[in-house]
Amino acid sequence: MSMPAITGATRLFAIVGDPIVQVRSPEVYTQQFASAGIDAVLVPMHVPAKRCEEIVPALMALGNLDGLLVTAPLKARVAAYADRLGPTASCIGAVNALRREPDGSWTGDMFDGEGFVRGLLAKGARVRGRRVLQFGAGGAGSAIACALANAGVQSIRIVNPDLRQTHALVAAMSKAFPECDVQPAEAVRGDIDMIVNASPVGMRPGDGLPGDLGAVTADTLIGDVVLSSSPTAFIQQALDRGCQWADGRDMHSGQIGAIMNFFVART
Repeated sequence: MSMPAITGATRLFAIVGDPIVQVRSPEVYTQQFASAGIDAVLVPMHVPAKRCEEIVPALMALGNLDGLLVTAPLKARVAAYADRLGPTASCIGAVNALRREPDGSWTGDMFDGEGFVRGLLAKGARVRGRRVLQFGAGGAGSAIACALANAGVQSIRIVNPDLRQTHALVAAMSKAFPECDVQPAEAVRGDIDMIVNASPVGMRPGDGLPGDLGAVTADTLIGDVVLSSSPTAFIQQALDRGCQWADGRDMHSGQIGAIMNFFVART
């Protein structure tokens, strides 16, 4: 698909992070805008983390900027600049997308989790009623836990090296999703039929598993946030045992539709 012409009327969207060279969003979303008949482009903007408070508010003041995507390590810090937060962002205090409303105010929410669940469902997986073991409780992990609870999983056991972060997520989840049993894994693990890697393990060549997976059978659903051209050690476990699985590519595909809906649904 040819890229659209940019004129003075073209609306701007940006993705901010530190670093930014690795992102694929500019091409993906610019093509999405063109396909939807929207005169807009998305551009990468490297915002050094130490200058976030200086640069991001100034960027949001641009009159022709209609939205932001936010990547690491800025997701929690940029949430402070939204005038209102969606349900997931309110629960975990982080955003990965903001849109300017017609009145000039900004709405932010987090779509890592929704994209993850959409990626699983698109591959025919059953999520409702699952008993989940999840590695990671950072921004992406917190959003995924919220999305899994919203999708109707029965329980989530969280393994994460930062216990303070883990207990903060458990407390937030218990308040927002009282029907879902969320606990640190060391408290009680129980029967597991879904395992999620929401940690950075697998991003570097040679990385092993994110932790002790326990008994993995063909009925175990496997989900990995890592974007990789070859199977991570975690996904290889799924392949070896004949499990249903989804990886970071599926999560990214699931996010595109959710974020596009968010961008075009300006109130």
